[in-house]
Amino acid sequence: MTELLSIDRIVQKMPQKFNAENAKGLDAVIQFRLTDADSFYVHVRPDGCDSQIGLHDDPSLTLHLDQATLTAVISGEQDGMSAYLKGQLRAEGNVMLATKLGKLFNR
Repeated sequence: MTELLSIDRIVQKMPQKFNAENAKGLDAVIQFRLTDADSFYVHVRPDGCDSQIGLHDDPSLTLHLDQATLTAVISGEQDGMSAYLKGQLRAEGNVMLATKLGKLFNR
């Protein structure tokens, strides 16, 4: 299994990994609620994204998972749908947005 990425590093790298071409017409906040680490969110817009540690007041989508699952999905070791089907990931809100995450961020 891949070594756990620190939440600070993930939050710092998300804007650099963002693929704006796949975000046309999108203005959404994706909240990552981690069970064993700091939660963070990403605000995605057609012109870019920003991320920060904490909780957003009104996210478009909230993903509930642990740090190991997040690291596995980000690294490509595990597919997000696989994590969902295994009960390692739970989504609330605009779940269709969750299906676009792989195209919004490069590995």
